[in-house]
Amino acid sequence: MSERFDMIVVGAGQSGPFLAAKMVENGWKVALIEERDLGGTCVNRGCTPTKTLRKSARVAYLARRAGEFGVRTGPVEIDFGAAMGRMRARVDQARTGLENWLGSMSGLTIVKARGRLAGKYDGQYRVLAGDRELIAPRIVLNTGTRPFVPPIAGLGDHQFLDNESLLALEKLPRKLVIIGGSYIGLEMGQIFRRLGSKVAIVETGPRLTAREDPDVSAEITNMLAAEDIDIFTGNGIERVAPGETEGGVCLHLTNGKIIGGSHLLVATGRVPNTDGLGLDTIGLNTDGRGYVETDDALQTTVPGVWALGDINKRGAFTHTSYHDHEVLANHWLQTPGATLSVDDRAPIYAMFTDPPLGHVGLYEADARRLAVQGRRISQAVMKMSNISRAKEESETVGLIKLLIDEESGRFLGASMLGIGCDEIVQIIGQVMAAGGTWRQVRDALPVHPTVAEFLPTIIDKRQLLQAGSGE
Repeated sequence: MSERFDMIVVGAGQSGPFLAAKMVENGWKVALIEERDLGGTCVNRGCTPTKTLRKSARVAYLARRAGEFGVRTGPVEIDFGAAMGRMRARVDQARTGLENWLGSMSGLTIVKARGRLAGKYDGQYRVLAGDRELIAPRIVLNTGTRPFVPPIAGLGDHQFLDNESLLALEKLPRKLVIIGGSYIGLEMGQIFRRLGSKVAIVETGPRLTAREDPDVSAEITNMLAAEDIDIFTGNGIERVAPGETEGGVCLHLTNGKIIGGSHLLVATGRVPNTDGLGLDTIGLNTDGRGYVETDDALQTTVPGVWALGDINKRGAFTHTSYHDHEVLANHWLQTPGATLSVDDRAPIYAMFTDPPLGHVGLYEADARRLAVQGRRISQAVMKMSNISRAKEESETVGLIKLLIDEESGRFLGASMLGIGCDEIVQIIGQVMAAGGTWRQVRDALPVHPTVAEFLPTIIDKRQLLQAGSGE
C-alpha cells in the first residue's frame, strides 16, 4: 500500500534534513529517505572528520615549532590511533545528535533505504525505497556526490584510497602519494604530513589549485613545499604500477619520473549521485556530467521537483547546500520581507589548509576581462608578512587581495590566504551581500591587534587593473 506525504526528500545531506524539519514544523507530513548515514558527506566523511583531524595535525605542527616561541618540549610523538579515535568520536557525536533530533519529530518519517523515482501515480510522484512505496506532490533531491576515479592505466589493478577510505585507516601511511592538486588533496596532504607521513602530490595541470589566481596558487605551493611535501605539476600520469615494497604503488609520469609510495589517494574531483535515481521515469534530464539544472528557486525543469546541494552545480560546498534549503523554504513559506534567490549570492568558500584560503566573488582574471569592457576595476594586495598580527603570531604565510568596482564602490571579490582568512573573508562576503561599499569597510572602527584591522589599509593601496587575462 502506498504511503502519502506532502513532500519526499531523497538524500539526507546538508539540505534535506533541515528542509524536512522546517516543513514539518509548518505542519507538513514529510518522508526523508537516506541509504547511508544522516548528515551525508559533511558529517560522516567530509567536514566534521577532516577538521577534527586537522586540529590534531596542527597541534603536532605547533609542538614541533615550540622552540621558536621559547617553549621547551621533548620529542614529538604522534599517536595515530588516538588522533583517529578522537575524530571518529566527534563524527559519532554529530551523527547521533542529528539522528536524535530528526527522530523526535512527529510528522517526519525517516526511511533508511535507497530511494528511486518510479514515475507518477494519481497525479503525484512515486518513490520506491526498499519494500515501501511513497507518494507525494513534491520531490526534493539532495543526493550529493561521490569521488571521481580518473581513467588512468593500471589504477583499477591497485588498491587506492579516496576521501572516505583514507579516514578509515588504522595505521599511518609511510608515504602517501596523492593524485590531484585541489582542495581535498591539499588539505589531506598537509594533515598527513604533519601527522608523520611523507607526502607527494601529483597534479597533471600546470599548477595547484587551478581555480585560484596564479599568485595565490604560488603561495599555496610554497607553503606546502616548506613543509617538505613533494609537489609535481604539469605532467600526465601514464600508468600506475606496483611499488618496490609489497602493497606499494608507483606512478609513472609522462616525463619519465617515477613516484612511489606505500599508499595512493585519488582526489581528482567528484561526480553527482544522480544515476540510478530513476529521473528518466519523470522526464528529468541531467547534463553530460550528471548535474541537474535548476532555476533561481532550485526547481528543476520538471514542475514539483527540486534539486538541492552538490547535484545542482550551484556550489559544491556544505554551506551552499545548507543555504539551498533556506532559499527553498523561503520560497515555499513566502517569509515576509525576504526573497532569497540562489542567483543573488556570491560564491564564497574556504580551503582548510593551515593557514586557510578564503575566497568570495570574482577572481583577478574575471576582473581584468571587465577592464577590457571599459570598467574601472581596482585591486589591492598585501602580503601577510606585512601584517603585524601575523608577524606577532609567526604566521606570515599568504596574502590578501581585494577587487573593487570603482564606479559603484562595491567589492567584486576577495582572495585571502593566511591566518584566520577562512573567517576574515566573510567580512567582505557580508558587505557584498548587503550591497555595501569599500568606504564602509575603510571607515569602520576595527579591533587592534587583528588581521582584519588591516582591511582599510589594504583598500587604500588599491590600484586600477590593466585589461587582460591576468594569467
